[in-house]
Amino acid sequence: MATIRDVAERAGVAPITVSRVLNNSGYFSEETRRRVEKAAAELQYVPNQLARSLRSNRTDTLALVLTDITNPFWTTVARAVEDTAATQGFNVILCNTDEQEEKQLQYVSVLLRKRVDGFLLVPVSHNVEPITMIRQQGVPVVVLDRDIPELEADVVRCASEEGAYELIRYLIGLGHRDIAVITGPEVVSTAQERVNGYRRALAEHGLPVNPERIFFGNYTVESGYELARGVLQRQPRPTALFAGNNFIAIGALKAIREAGLQVPQDISLVSFDDLPPTLVVDPFLTVAAQSPYELGRQATELLLRRIAEPESCDWQKIVLPTELVVRRSCQAVAGERLGD
Repeated sequence: MATIRDVAERAGVAPITVSRVLNNSGYFSEETRRRVEKAAAELQYVPNQLARSLRSNRTDTLALVLTDITNPFWTTVARAVEDTAATQGFNVILCNTDEQEEKQLQYVSVLLRKRVDGFLLVPVSHNVEPITMIRQQGVPVVVLDRDIPELEADVVRCASEEGAYELIRYLIGLGHRDIAVITGPEVVSTAQERVNGYRRALAEHGLPVNPERIFFGNYTVESGYELARGVLQRQPRPTALFAGNNFIAIGALKAIREAGLQVPQDISLVSFDDLPPTLVVDPFLTVAAQSPYELGRQATELLLRRIAEPESCDWQKIVLPTELVVRRSCQAVAGERLGD
């Protein structure tokens, strides 16, 4: 394996000059740069990243700890994180927790041993232990998408309550009075916030909140399917269904079709979060659309600022708006439509 001295000998310069060129530090001529880079390429020289990180106390690596990369929402977030990190020379390590606290703690422990420079973390519950572990090592962390109540931290998320509120308000405007909600885990802030938006919209229109129309589960297709099956078996059947995310909506659609029902003729369906156009030939779901790329970009930029300025301690809470996108999955209830 080639060493820095081998590169220096071939380029006809001192080893310290090779170091300056490869680290882009200090003075050297353009001709020297070309010779060093040519020699390094010919010798297939790879700098000792571990030694460099020990000297600089940085590894130029970020950790992105997500819940489920199979969801297109998180795929887009991950792409935004990678793109933004690359602009400042950082690499990204990606981990999936599958909404499991044990896996989350395990990944945090492993990533700390690998000396990552910062964390972008999607918490699986209100448990503050992962954040505490990271902070004890003096490593900055930005909480992504979800909030942890009463925790002072940098958070970048979307307006879950407001998006849900707009969806339910839209259904009420179509005359729906019996609306069920199926969403994610009760211990996750986004699930709670979306239920809060549901409750607020009903209350503002003088409609009762029936606890038997609120169902918590997981943010998965399987959970959406099972929850929707349970809802459809209840009598009277609700006239509208609010799915807490795109995967839940996909599962709900499967259950609705298996029950021999149609959307929106037999039941209206809305969802928090959209599916990318590349996955849907004919989009028809009415949704509260988030901006996953913007979420990932802003979170990464905030984390990189924290790494560059570790003494700054004014926590930031960035809340990105959602957009109500009306399509064909909803139908007015005959004789009940309200004017806004």
